[in-house]
Amino acid sequence: MKKFNIRKVLDGLTAVSSSSSSSATAQPGTPKENDVVQETLQSEHFQLCKTVRHGFPYQPSSMAFDPVQKILAVGTQTGALRLFGRAGVECYCQHESGAAVIQLQFLINEGALVSALADDSIHLWNLRQKIPAILHSLKFSRERITYCHLPFQSKWLYIGTERGNIHIVNVESFTLSGYVIMWNKAIELSTKTHPGPVVHISDNPMDEGKLLIGFECGVVVLWDLKSKKADYRYNYDEAIHSVAWHHEGKQFVCSHSDGTLTTWNVRAPAKPAQIITPHGKQPKDGKKPEPCKPILKVEYKTTRAGDPFMVLSGGLSYDTVGRRACLTVMHGKSTAVLEMDYPIVDFLTLCETPYPNDFQEPYAVVVLLEKDLVVIDLGQIGYPIFENPYPLTVHESPVTCCEYFADCPAELIPALYSVGSRQKRQGYSKKEWPISGGNWGQGAQSYPEIIITGHADGSIKFWDASALMLQVLYKLKTAKVFERARGKEEKGGTDIVEEDPFAIQTLSWCPESRMLCVAGVSAHIIIYRFSKQEVNTDVVQLLEVRMQCEFSDVDSPDPGGEQTPTLPTSGASSSPQESEPPTQPSTGSNSSDGPRDNIPCLQVRSSTLKQSPGYQVELVIQLVWVSGEPPQQITSLAINSSYGLVVFGNSNGLAVVDYLQKTLLFNMGTSELYSPSEPYQRQPHSPRKARQPSGDIPVASCMSRISFLYTESVKKLRSSHFTLCDSNDGSNTSEDRCKSPTSARMSRKISSSSEQKPDLDAKDNSFSRSRSSSVTSIDRESREAISSFHFCESFPRKADGLMNPSLLVGTTQGSVMMVALSLPPTGDQRLQQPVGISSCGTLVRLKGGILTMALLDAAGTLLPPSYEQWYDPNASDEEKEKNRRRRPASPPSSQEGQDSQYAVLCSEKQAKVVAMPSQTRVYKHNITETSFVLRADVVLMAGANCIACFCANGHIMTLSLPSLRPLLDVNYLPLTDMRIARTFCFSNLGQALYLTSPTEIQRITYSQETCDNLQEMLSELFTPVETPEAPNRGFFKGLFGGGAQSLDREDLFGETAAGKASRSLAQHIPGPGSMEGMKGAASGVVGDLARARIALDERGQKLGELEERTAAMMASAESFSKHAHDMMLKYKDKKWYQL
Repeated sequence: MKKFNIRKVLDGLTAVSSSSSSSATAQPGTPKENDVVQETLQSEHFQLCKTVRHGFPYQPSSMAFDPVQKILAVGTQTGALRLFGRAGVECYCQHESGAAVIQLQFLINEGALVSALADDSIHLWNLRQKIPAILHSLKFSRERITYCHLPFQSKWLYIGTERGNIHIVNVESFTLSGYVIMWNKAIELSTKTHPGPVVHISDNPMDEGKLLIGFECGVVVLWDLKSKKADYRYNYDEAIHSVAWHHEGKQFVCSHSDGTLTTWNVRAPAKPAQIITPHGKQPKDGKKPEPCKPILKVEYKTTRAGDPFMVLSGGLSYDTVGRRACLTVMHGKSTAVLEMDYPIVDFLTLCETPYPNDFQEPYAVVVLLEKDLVVIDLGQIGYPIFENPYPLTVHESPVTCCEYFADCPAELIPALYSVGSRQKRQGYSKKEWPISGGNWGQGAQSYPEIIITGHADGSIKFWDASALMLQVLYKLKTAKVFERARGKEEKGGTDIVEEDPFAIQTLSWCPESRMLCVAGVSAHIIIYRFSKQEVNTDVVQLLEVRMQCEFSDVDSPDPGGEQTPTLPTSGASSSPQESEPPTQPSTGSNSSDGPRDNIPCLQVRSSTLKQSPGYQVELVIQLVWVSGEPPQQITSLAINSSYGLVVFGNSNGLAVVDYLQKTLLFNMGTSELYSPSEPYQRQPHSPRKARQPSGDIPVASCMSRISFLYTESVKKLRSSHFTLCDSNDGSNTSEDRCKSPTSARMSRKISSSSEQKPDLDAKDNSFSRSRSSSVTSIDRESREAISSFHFCESFPRKADGLMNPSLLVGTTQGSVMMVALSLPPTGDQRLQQPVGISSCGTLVRLKGGILTMALLDAAGTLLPPSYEQWYDPNASDEEKEKNRRRRPASPPSSQEGQDSQYAVLCSEKQAKVVAMPSQTRVYKHNITETSFVLRADVVLMAGANCIACFCANGHIMTLSLPSLRPLLDVNYLPLTDMRIARTFCFSNLGQALYLTSPTEIQRITYSQETCDNLQEMLSELFTPVETPEAPNRGFFKGLFGGGAQSLDREDLFGETAAGKASRSLAQHIPGPGSMEGMKGAASGVVGDLARARIALDERGQKLGELEERTAAMMASAESFSKHAHDMMLKYKDKKWYQL
């Protein structure tokens, strides 16, 4: 009997159900699917799962440390749990409820962790597996949890509540003991008020039978667990925030809400032995010092060879308004106040021993801040901090864009690391990072991966993301190119963004040539080259570009008979020359002295720029204000190192810049790229026209001519030259306006201008972010913006026989246009002759804005854009020529009547594959009807290519190429934040990532192979380590009973002695990591398959094979359940942590 694969069946159903709205079939006369290209990708190659999360835990709320395993745990306000070991050892877990984690307690050296949540639940996590799981949960229903304490090497967890009671939980079975300490028995009988919530619980380091309980009101009780009564009560007028023991158990310290520390002798409850106010001003008349802010936490740690350490947070005087949060370290007579960059959430003192009854020997303090993690070295003078090896600086400035490059050239990471290592700060502690637990994974992924993040302060960070780790390689500060305005009066009002004018909007990077191009929110573009040598740049090369849609020229007649500069006709010379601008003013929509004109938003620095090894500025491009209108922000960007070109676009049109010659080649409105009614018929003409009332001008005619009209505010054109572009076959469309406006005056500032016209077909005004105030009734909808570019070697015109360098242009209205490029020969001629550019009209139109474009050859293999191999621009000429590779020759030309390429085009709604050069549509697939695609990329996967898409409704999909068969469709993550849409990106080999919070990067995989190997690739948290020996009691202490007193808690808290707790107090919930949870998961698989079978039967499919498969899986699940029961019996008598 033939066996069915359930995934293939579902794929077939998807294809059938979508066939009504999606034509994935070939056009008439073209080969059917797979006749031309044999596709190897199947749905079995795809599976979606999260891999790792990097960055600082967002909104941290609590922290714990295992001193034996050397593992740090951080809980957050959203219920997340992050665990850190040595560099590269990280783990992320999430509580299902999403409630804030209020406290964490390690079962020291046992591979387990207890978490207490704000929803009054406690959970036991098993850390002995690579992906930690909850073994047990306990949900309190009548009392609110305020504090937890788990003594070292004890299985009994003390839980303090808001009512002032203390309950005891067995962490092995996660059941409540019948032993309860009631608040009314703990305090004085004569006390008339409630003592408040429990804020502290700890046992005496020398006597486990004595429990110290701190109530919020200021009362501290030493409770005798055996006699079930209070031995001593300590009263103070101010509220308590924390309590810390001296290791000998004879003294403890309390921190209070008035900024005081009280030290108490255990046997002297009448009054404190000492009261100090660390930051209070001491009056001369002997009165009490002035009250200070609350001391939120204090820790008291002793040393054998010197004075004890007292570490505290808070307690500053109230007159220090605006002062940053501080950590105070008191050691002997010295007091060090350490300022922090952010408010302190919690801190822990790391000590040499886990035993509370021995000298603690503190060596470091871990300080958890709201947006940072700092570890302070207590063993060195000045208390330097340790260099943090974790990638916690993702959010150093807010992330504004993100790109992911898997399978990069192997030499890139060492090159970036070598220049980035020189940027490291000095003054760190010379000791090793103290959080050093866990082991790295043994994954098979060996290819280099790089993540690039752009930030709001204009910085760009390169990260090594190989092998599921993350490490910063290099940081580039783009703001160094510009002058910094110190105040609003210095800005001159030219900013188009009030905050973060240097923020990175988008970037284009060529890994092979290491060319980098970034676009910022102030309509600026910076082109960088990579060099290993330091240079000093006296003058930063600047190119200013005018791009604007002008509406007023269309809508109103010209009463003054405005004269405008004309374009040279076809008989004009093509060599660079100067054209004099009009000198007389004309009457237009703006007055001659009012509007800003030819002013960039940022000022490029005029002083010498020292450029360290790494990325160095090649050229700065700035869009300028035109007639009082600010420049529109860049919406798309691309760079090609082989051609030496950068192209960028916005809602006004596109511009092409030759960064080798530092010239503007092409500056055209979006609608000018469209073909006229008679393609390839050239009718050169001047754009000079008689002014008419707007009502008498046909819209098409008006829109086609307005592009090169200059208003009166264009007083001075900076030496620009326009020539018409000659096509390969001697004919061009009337839209092929410009060839090479090059500057005749090569000074620091090179300027070109061209005012652009509007396109009336656009739909979404919010996308273009237009600031134009001259929008009239003829332009109620916003302009069509450029949304994507793709450099390629293709056939620019229909039925072309020769391949040429080309540019694919996609717009927000779904149009894809071709632009032909005519490049001079390489060498000196490339630097002297102009590059020819001609628009070849529309290739195809799709629904929704174009997101990505690519080219495949006839065999379905991806044709990447050509590139130039990297060479050091500051090296000697001989070295340059040795390393420099020329642009690869064009592939063989197409035989007549045959298509040799596929153009892959994906928009917000659909994907199409077009055969080239015939320009016939071969395949089409409607990706979504009710939502829209946010990100799409053509990626390499399992040796073949596919389109990966992320939709706004949360679906992640992949489509085969070229046939556009759906291979994967998973409802993963609904779009809840624009941050996700802005940062989501796919990469090769089944990798993807997005910013899941302002501080964290979430990496996911859609590769079945990666999912299968994930367990091996993940790091291990728990490693077998011997627990240190207990401190020696000494001969005399053993003889006279002066050592630590042990307690058999089982006799006190067990069911035999204490009875059973009330069932209504808390509910026990088995976790998914326990045996009960495993059984539930097995039955859940059977249920899901049964539901799938019913759904398929309803569609009328004959799926008898699926029923057999389902029955087999049910039998397998029953067998699994039986084995699980056998395992439970096998390990029944063992300790839970030995499982």
